[in-house]
Amino acid sequence: MSDKLSIIVENIKLPSDSTDEDAIDRGISRLNASGLFGKVIDAGLYKRSVDARHKNDIKFVCSVLAVVETNRRPSDDKLAKFGFKVKSDDGVSFTPGTDTLSARPVIVGFGPAGMFASLYLAKHGYSPLVIERGDDVERRAAAVERFKQSGILDTDSNVQFGAGGAGTFSDGKLMTRIGDPLVHSVLSHLVEMGAPDTVLKTARPHIGTDVLRRVVANFHKEIESLGGEIRYRSALTSIGDGYIEVNGEKLPCGALILAIGHSARDTYRYLYDSGYSMTVKPFSVGVRIEHLTADIDRAMYGDESLCEKLGHAEYNLSMRRGERGVYTFCMCPGGEVVSAASEEGGVVTNGMSNHARDGMNSNSAVAVSVLPSDVGGDPMSAVSFQRSLERRAFEAAGSDYFAPCQTVKGFLEGRADAPFGDIIPTYRGGKVRAADLNSVLPPFVTSMLKEGIVDFGKKIRGFDSAFAPLTGVESRTSSPVRILRGDDYSALGYKNVYPCGEGAGYAGGIVSAAVDGIRVAGAVISRFKPLE
Repeated sequence: MSDKLSIIVENIKLPSDSTDEDAIDRGISRLNASGLFGKVIDAGLYKRSVDARHKNDIKFVCSVLAVVETNRRPSDDKLAKFGFKVKSDDGVSFTPGTDTLSARPVIVGFGPAGMFASLYLAKHGYSPLVIERGDDVERRAAAVERFKQSGILDTDSNVQFGAGGAGTFSDGKLMTRIGDPLVHSVLSHLVEMGAPDTVLKTARPHIGTDVLRRVVANFHKEIESLGGEIRYRSALTSIGDGYIEVNGEKLPCGALILAIGHSARDTYRYLYDSGYSMTVKPFSVGVRIEHLTADIDRAMYGDESLCEKLGHAEYNLSMRRGERGVYTFCMCPGGEVVSAASEEGGVVTNGMSNHARDGMNSNSAVAVSVLPSDVGGDPMSAVSFQRSLERRAFEAAGSDYFAPCQTVKGFLEGRADAPFGDIIPTYRGGKVRAADLNSVLPPFVTSMLKEGIVDFGKKIRGFDSAFAPLTGVESRTSSPVRILRGDDYSALGYKNVYPCGEGAGYAGGIVSAAVDGIRVAGAVISRFKPLE
């Protein structure tokens, strides 16, 4: 009797004018030619990416997922010889434990980790309570727009804090390098909540800030429909035995998931002072660089008209010198540079784009690695290092939330000039002032930035264009600290507290944070039985 097996056919290279059907046909042909299987029952496109390394020979690189009949499962080595692999099980199930919860579980933070942790707890009947210091999506978007237009900062509801976390205002890029089988589950849930189904098939999926807001709102509705509760404008102030304090009110808490995000500096301070084990982890700081979208399309594809079929061009560049690296991060085709400040007296940059990616400029962070030895090895000194750069940027640009900005040429030469030509800086609609970023960032960062920009100019024509604007500072690429936890995901010495996601130092982006949220929710489910 034959069995069914799900096989991924990898590395199918096709011309850029090929269709999905061409990839599927090629995959089926390779399966049949291998002689390893019986009938191909079904097949479809699994992933597709663009290989634009050779502008005169741009290709799609595809993988096809097929269901095949087989009498005996081939070994992994034999499958690999043909460019095949067995698709791992994307499903996840947790068996409830036997410990009794004293009260419902509480999740602190409604970013990707908090959303997925609360969704899985709600699905399994645990009626979680979510507290989020920022606003719901609609009010949060209004606060972000008000700051963009007027410079009035809401320190509780901004690009960092509020429904969806920091990822809501950074394009919704879903690229991840982790190989966890839960990645597909995360993407599938996002599609169920309103993300385009292309995120399941493209190698560099993105949702877009405009669409992501609707997705986050749908997560809220789904969690509440399953018995969960979400409270906004609710900031954690202390943790007790069997309770937490929120806005001065004590709330019962059976288990606490800390999905606080990478900018909850007051919470970091509270945890550190309360004796939680924390350590410095590597992070990065730098600037945002902008180019005309058409120029990047032309440099990457040779013909900018190809973006109609291939999508606007993306890049991912890096260079190392010893222990330190410089790399591009969070590249936003057709996007804008946004103000990501969450504290008074600081300027922070980030990047975003809407689903259509139809803006005049493309931007990305150019970031330099910061090692624990650079900040003294103390967790709070790492936070102070970030904060000091943000305050220097604030002061350098006039202390009114304009951002310091200069051309690549000015930066390389150490002059505070800003004749940007055709590339108009997009930060807050152009609210930038000429300043020398060499005086804002420390020498070990600026020297690597300069070397990296010149090197990247050799890899992408025009990347080091003299008039490309640099806007600073990019200081929140990831958490600078890690809240240590054990194999059971609980904080060391605190069995009912579960550090989770990017803010706890265990993820680096939307997808990996969401995966960690599921894993931590699973740890709670596997330990405790649902509330009666």
